[in-house]
Amino acid sequence: MNSNFSDQLNRRSFLGQSMTGFGGIALAGLLGEYAPMPSHATAATAFPGIMGENRHAPAKVKRIIHLCMAGGPSHLETFDYKPKLRELDGKPMPLSYTEGQQIAQLQKRRNELKCMGAQHDFKKYGKSGQEMCEIFPHLGEVADEIAIIKSMQTEQINHDPAHTFMNSGSIIPGRPSMGSWVNYGIGSEASDLPGFVVLTSEGGGQGQPISSRQWSNGFLPSKYQGVQFNSKGDAVHYVQSPAGVPRDAQGKVVDAVKQLNGILGENRYDPEIEGRIAQYEMAFKMQASVPGLMDVSGETKETLEMYGCQPGDGSFASNCLLARRLAERDVRFIQLYHRGWDHHGGLKDNVAKTAKMVDQGAAALIKDLKDRGMLDDTLIIFGGEFGRTPMAQGSGRDHHIKAFSIFLCGGGIKGGVSHGATDELGYSAVEDVVAVHDLHATMLHLLGIDHKRLTFRFQGRDFRLTDVHGHVIKPILA
Repeated sequence: MNSNFSDQLNRRSFLGQSMTGFGGIALAGLLGEYAPMPSHATAATAFPGIMGENRHAPAKVKRIIHLCMAGGPSHLETFDYKPKLRELDGKPMPLSYTEGQQIAQLQKRRNELKCMGAQHDFKKYGKSGQEMCEIFPHLGEVADEIAIIKSMQTEQINHDPAHTFMNSGSIIPGRPSMGSWVNYGIGSEASDLPGFVVLTSEGGGQGQPISSRQWSNGFLPSKYQGVQFNSKGDAVHYVQSPAGVPRDAQGKVVDAVKQLNGILGENRYDPEIEGRIAQYEMAFKMQASVPGLMDVSGETKETLEMYGCQPGDGSFASNCLLARRLAERDVRFIQLYHRGWDHHGGLKDNVAKTAKMVDQGAAALIKDLKDRGMLDDTLIIFGGEFGRTPMAQGSGRDHHIKAFSIFLCGGGIKGGVSHGATDELGYSAVEDVVAVHDLHATMLHLLGIDHKRLTFRFQGRDFRLTDVHGHVIKPILA
């Protein structure tokens, strides 16, 4: 063991000292060794992002809040009303729609498929007359603030791969998530909290598990990964100092570890050394900042009633309140998952239950940000990983990739508009079709980033969030 370790050290020392000229650089790349650390790469520049303030275009927003309705909300009971589908309720689904198409669990029952009309009525809301399902009365109050995209499509028909695609723009696990790409590009202004924070809640339907790789940094440096906060109890495990260890003593330990890592970093360039230094420092700062974040005693009674939550109860509404507080503290990317939209059965009752759990909190977040003057520099995205079939699956609906709805709200977005359309039965997007890569391109555009120019070289190729696809959805831009 000692002999092998010594040999490894000698080999690394030789390569580190002989890396001059193109041959040495090529050899180091092939063997996976580290080049000497550039003089500008220090721990002080660990989190600004590679672009800093040098955006490709003027930024319309500073931060993103993604309200992820995990499980696949039915567009036919949310934002896409289809009168014709109601007329055909219980009647055979025309084969012209489904023949040769990819269907999940209904695949072997094509000749038995029956149409299933909307299980709840729709209403027109706001001065704009946005048509939305009546199970969202609170979101109806902010209808004039949102842009509904009714023509979304995706590539993956099962939950985990669909979330992977929605988050990373790739069906291959291990690619960086969109929150990591954003922080890699422009960093975070939060000095004592992570730049990418995730919260989860559950209820109203089957709660599909959400893997932590959905907020992974992938091949980007680990300092850009998302950090999951707990919705109940301590937001972060072990956030308090150990018993008997005063804060100044713990600070000295962090400083010592930083110095040791810095010595290693002076001799070889490894982004993970920088990340390790920055993460130790961030963890130390979070011991002071996180308790303050979770302390909502200063929130007014009116604010708590608007969200309709008991702070710290683990609900989606409580997480929405925390999202506003994270936004105030300059966290760049905030992701709230609500696991409860997988309705293969009992759709009528369960979709109403799930909607009730998210409706008030989501609307309150929009109202609260607007009242505080923060909506103009925040982008809110609300939606799931795919939609639901217009055909019945017993008393529910199956997974569907050909059509689903989301909405965007905030800085740079036109309010009170709908974009795109599906066919008369809601089976397929047919007008102004929007792909997941288009959503990512638009998101980056609003942050002042050209999605084609934000790249990272990995395994000999320049990767980007939108891969070789993506177009900005210009009609919804203010």
